[in-house]
Amino acid sequence: MSAYSDRKQPRVLCLFDVDGTLSLARQTITPEFKALLAQLRQHCVIGVVGGSDLKKVREQLQISAADFVTEFDYVFAENGLTGFRDGQPLASQSFIGWLGEEKYQKLAKFCLKYIANLDLPIMRGTFIEFRNGMINVSPIGRNASIEERIEFEKYDKIHNIRNTFVDALKNEFGDYGLTFSIGGQISFDVFPHGWDKTYALRNVAIDQGSAEASTTAKQLGWDEIHFFGDKTYKGGNDNEIFEDPRTIGHTVTDPQDTMKQLRQLFGLK
Repeated sequence: MSAYSDRKQPRVLCLFDVDGTLSLARQTITPEFKALLAQLRQHCVIGVVGGSDLKKVREQLQISAADFVTEFDYVFAENGLTGFRDGQPLASQSFIGWLGEEKYQKLAKFCLKYIANLDLPIMRGTFIEFRNGMINVSPIGRNASIEERIEFEKYDKIHNIRNTFVDALKNEFGDYGLTFSIGGQISFDVFPHGWDKTYALRNVAIDQGSAEASTTAKQLGWDEIHFFGDKTYKGGNDNEIFEDPRTIGHTVTDPQDTMKQLRQLFGLK
């Protein structure tokens, strides 16, 4: 832990979801929150665990000339399949390498046919986004504007478009070993079992040999690991890491709430 000996609590780690936690969905973090995180980093070790790819996480968290991966001690994109520790890249994993092309095509074609038969108020483009560690599926398309995303989220809460879609996929591909996790406003992620946000915990172990067998924060080398997220409910993409016995989970409603909880927990200004 010598690298963090300058912190007031060098054995406390705070991990954050991105959308709805550090910033509004697909929007950039505010300068006020960025300054608060800099204060927090004087107290403890901090990290990000985002579901999106690194490019999107960077778009939301980099608001200065400095590379944002140097402003966090840990940065994880795609639930941890792509990661950085102390600004240095970690080994990554491949969704297509794990699943195989044949199974992937069956899954992709099913999704596209399902979406084609939906009756939605709007449809845009990029209905399946292929990422390194997962695929992201959006019934209305990821090209939707911010206003359209907000409207779809309201529509989805009434009509359960994503939940019903996920149920159909579970029924059709129950033997594929996949997890379907709803996150953000317009989409859900598909990835192998165990490749949820708890995957990131494999790479925060002080002694890397202890990562696989760990069941507590102390076995990973930490006194406490705090996780902050907004989709902590069952089926949400923060649920697994929120409920993991190695973490202390905090449910937030939006970035303002995250800042409020951090100020209360660590006595920040």
